[in-house]
Amino acid sequence: MRILCCVKRVPAPGAKINVTADGSDVDAAHLGFTTSPHEECGVEGAVQLREQHGGEVTVLTVGPVEAAEQLRYAASVGADHGVLIPGDGAWDPQRTAAVIGEAIDVLESENGEPFDLVLFGNESADSGGFQVGIRVAHSLGRPIVNGIKGIEVSGDGSGTGTVTARRAIDGGFEVYELPRPCVLGVKEGLNLPRYPTMKGRLKSKKLEIRSLDIDAAQGGQGRIRLHRPPEQVSETVILGDGPDAAAAVVDVLEELGVL
Repeated sequence: MRILCCVKRVPAPGAKINVTADGSDVDAAHLGFTTSPHEECGVEGAVQLREQHGGEVTVLTVGPVEAAEQLRYAASVGADHGVLIPGDGAWDPQRTAAVIGEAIDVLESENGEPFDLVLFGNESADSGGFQVGIRVAHSLGRPIVNGIKGIEVSGDGSGTGTVTARRAIDGGFEVYELPRPCVLGVKEGLNLPRYPTMKGRLKSKKLEIRSLDIDAAQGGQGRIRLHRPPEQVSETVILGDGPDAAAAVVDVLEELGVL
C-alpha cells in the first residue's frame, strides 16, 4: 500500500521561544527545530503499516529549505521518499491545505493511483490550527477522522479494503471503518516512535528529496503580531530549620486560610 505522511518543522518542545523586535515572527537565531510530535507518531505508524502490508511511505512537508532535515529524519526511521514544497513567510491553514492538496494531485497522477492512506498530525505543535488535514480531505473528496490513536488496515495492497481507526473517548474508544483511500489525523500516543539506527542515518543522507514548486493565495487568516507573555518566576523561601521554623510555618498556614 502507498501511504503519504504530512509533517511540519516546528520549534523543539520545551525551547524558549523569542519573537522578533517588531513582533512579526519567531526569532529562530538560537532555536532548535524538530518534527511536530503528533506527526512523528504518524511517520512511525506509516512505517509500521508498510512493514505489515508492503508498499512505500512518502513524507511531505511545506517549509523552508531547512525542513529537508525533517524529511531526512523520517527517512532514517524508515520512510522511502521525501517531498518538499518550498515556502517562507506567512502560511495560514487555507494556503497550506491548498498547496498540499495540489501536491497530492500531482503525485497521484504521476503514479496513476491514489495514496491508500494520507496521515496528518491532529494539530501542529506551534500554531495548533486543527484545520489542514480536514481541508485537504475535503478538497480530495475523501473521508477523514481526527484524534486517532489506533490504525488497522484490511484488504490487499491494490487500493481495495478498509481502514479501521480508533479514537479515545472517556471510558473507551470510538471505532471508525473508512474505505480506502482515506485521510486520518493522528495523535501522539498512537505508538512509540523508534530511534534511527546508524544504517537508517546513513540511508537518510542519500535520500533524494523532490522539490515541488506549488503556491496558493493567502486565505482569510492573517497574523497581526506575536506576543510573548512575561515569564512567571517562582521563588523558594526557606522558613527555617527544625523547631525554629514552627512559627513561620504557622504564619504561612494562616495566610493560606488553613488555620
